[in-house]
Formats: sequence, C-alpha cells, structure tokens
Amino acid sequence: MTKKRLEVPKMRGVEDLLTMDVEASAAATTVSIHKIRVAKKQPRRWFDPEKMSQLVQSVREHGILEPLLVRPLGNGEYELIAGERRLRAGKEAGLAEVPIVSKELSDRQALQIALLENLQREDLNPVEEVEAILELLAINLDVSTEDVKSILNVAANAKKRDLELTGNVSRQLEDIEITLAGIGRFNAESFRTSRLPLLSLPSDVLFVLRQGQLEFTKARTIARVKDEQKRADVLSSAIAQNLSLTQIKELIKQLQSSETTPEATPEKALSNRYAEIGKRLQQAQLWKDDKKRKKLERLLSDLEKLLDESKQK
Repeated sequence: MTKKRLEVPKMRGVEDLLTMDVEASAAATTVSIHKIRVAKKQPRRWFDPEKMSQLVQSVREHGILEPLLVRPLGNGEYELIAGERRLRAGKEAGLAEVPIVSKELSDRQALQIALLENLQREDLNPVEEVEAILELLAINLDVSTEDVKSILNVAANAKKRDLELTGNVSRQLEDIEITLAGIGRFNAESFRTSRLPLLSLPSDVLFVLRQGQLEFTKARTIARVKDEQKRADVLSSAIAQNLSLTQIKELIKQLQSSETTPEATPEKALSNRYAEIGKRLQQAQLWKDDKKRKKLERLLSDLEKLLDESKQK
C-alpha cells in the first residue's frame, strides 16, 4: 500500500512524530481553506515578498501540490502545523479548498513538528534559526529557553575551568548535543558562541536580519555602533550599497574617528589660527625684509586698532 513520508531530521525522543507514516489514500483529503487556523505560536514570522509572489503564481497555475499538515480542532476546523507559506499563497490565489494531512497531535508534538519543519527551509534566516533551535531544545528538555542558555553557559564555564558537571547538567548537555547533531548544523559550543549572541542584537539590526537583508557576520559588526542614528546610517548604507564586511568596518571606523574629533567652535578655530600664525611669524622672520616688515607693521597696527575698539565697547 502506498505510503507518504514527511522527511524530517531523526532525533531521539520524537522519532514517533518524525516518521509520520500515513496511508496516502486514507490521510490525504481536501477541506475549505477557511477552516484552517494558524497557531498563535508559529515559528515563522517573516516571508520574502518576492518568493511569496512566485509561489502564489505557481499555486494559481498548478494548485497546492504538497498537502498541509494539520491537526483537528473540532467543529470541522483544523490547526495548521506545517505549510504556512502554501496556506497564505492559497488564500491569495483565491483557492476555495486545499489538500491536507490531518493527524492527532498534542500541543507539544505540534510545536515540535512546526519547529522542525521550519528548520528545513532553504531561506531560513539566522534569527529564525536560532529561535527555532532554542525553542526545540527547551521542549525536549522540558525547561524554559532561558534555562537552555544557562545550561550552555554553565557547561562552557566548567570546561574552561576544567571542572566536572553535575549529573543533571551533564545529562541535559548530552540531550542538547544529540538534538543539535540531529539538526546537523552545530554542536553545543558553536551554537552558544555563534548563534545565541544574535538574540542580543539591537532591535533595528534584528529587524533587517530577520528579513534576510544582511548576513549575520555583518549584522554583528554593525551592532557594535552604539549611537542609534549612526547605526541606522551604517545599516542603510550596508544594505543599499551591498557593502562587504571590510567596507562596513571602514565606514564604522570613520564614524568613530569623527566622534573622537569634535568639530571646533568658531571661537576655538580663531584662537587656534592666531596661535598658528604667531608660530609661523617667528619661523619666517619677515622683519628682515624691509617691504615685508612694513606690510607686517600695517597689519599689526590694524590688529591693535581692533583690540582698542573692543576695549572701548
């Protein structure tokens, strides 16, 4: 009998979810597109407008080829688990019905599958990636995302100081390593050092990073600019001109240089100019030339008159 398989990374503890073996003839059906509800906690937050437009056109021409994964809610309605892009495209294309595969899932199972499905996307940006992985680790360990960060930091500090981990932290770290190995992109330490810091970036940097307008290495560099307006200027230039990382660093260096060299006031500029002229007169010794000495005497007389007028006021 023909079976349909939803391929997702193999991971200990959720293999029963990830195999997803169902009889195609029994599970595949179509329902009204208006009966599908998007879960409040969906991993995906941003959709590339250009790619969405292409998908809408494809759906208009060929329909939705891969069924949406849903779970029944009752009253003939369903909650979307995987396939939000297809659902959005179907609505925009004006479809009345869409193909679905419905499966009974708990809240925990539904979120696990949604996160795993999101991690398989080709256009996944670094912020969505780290948030999805962090949430998945929290579910698997049955702790909060903040606890996951704490476990990773405790393990790193213990390794640095050559200390043994407690039994509980050691087991949790092992589960983290297994989960990350199943995803196939990081180990615990590389995830901690190369991805977690992204969540601490300024909101304006996170925004463009979520939209895929900037690579995360460039984003982390720009985030070091503390002044909000200057950071906004660098972000704008980096995106509009597609600056390289080296060019971005040079632009930031120029901004920082201007910060440490404040623009002189008119009074300060005149004072500096007067001091500089005095030094140059001493070096040039214009009084040795009769013509130049007489001209200098006239200029000095004018300067003395100016000073006398200032005193009278």
